[in-house]
Amino acid sequence: MEKIGFIGAFDKTDLVMYVAKILVEAKKKVLLIDATVTQKAKYVVPTIEDKSAYVTSFADIDIAVGFENYSEIKQYLGMPESAVFTYDYIFIDVDSIEEMRNFNISETNKKYFVTGFDSYSLKRGLEILAGMGETLELKKVLFSKNLSYEEEEYFNYLALGTKVKWDEETIYFPFEQGDQGVIIENQMVQKIKFKKLTELYKESLLYIANELVEEKEDVMNLKKAFKQLEKGV
Repeated sequence: MEKIGFIGAFDKTDLVMYVAKILVEAKKKVLLIDATVTQKAKYVVPTIEDKSAYVTSFADIDIAVGFENYSEIKQYLGMPESAVFTYDYIFIDVDSIEEMRNFNISETNKKYFVTGFDSYSLKRGLEILAGMGETLELKKVLFSKNLSYEEEEYFNYLALGTKVKWDEETIYFPFEQGDQGVIIENQMVQKIKFKKLTELYKESLLYIANELVEEKEDVMNLKKAFKQLEKGV
């Protein structure tokens, strides 16, 4: 089982769900934990649950909302505390120091710092990292209209005070109205569809998904699954 942390004040719920969808299409079992302050998944994921904390299934992804730690999720699912989750991947979406600690983000297999270039996302996100007080190994996932070298240099300047070992690679997503419009349209029909997304957006989603699989057979299955998703099958 791989635990993957998605960190930052930027709204990344849709990003995390779309990466999870690629993996479940490739026959992987995924639990997505929305541990953010806003708990956006509660509003964009359809459910009949009328509780403050619950686990529901959406597009074959199990999604947990409203829990403070892994123990609470196990209790909800009727699992003993000593039991091990049977998921291939657990994605943890966090935007606070408290939840980073509650879900042991420092011990996850991979960690992504997701941000746009608006002042709130950048400064609040980096504030969260600084508050951890320990060195983390992170990969940058940047949402930008320009995808420019100058923007990343500005980011690096702001990040100087954090105890972070940044990966040499950066993953870029276009911050385009077209992609946002497609995602909103998908929310309205309560589906996760890839067909109308821009090529760059889809390539970046697939890039993250590819990083999370290691076996050659899994990589091949991922490519086949993604082609099916692009076709809308």
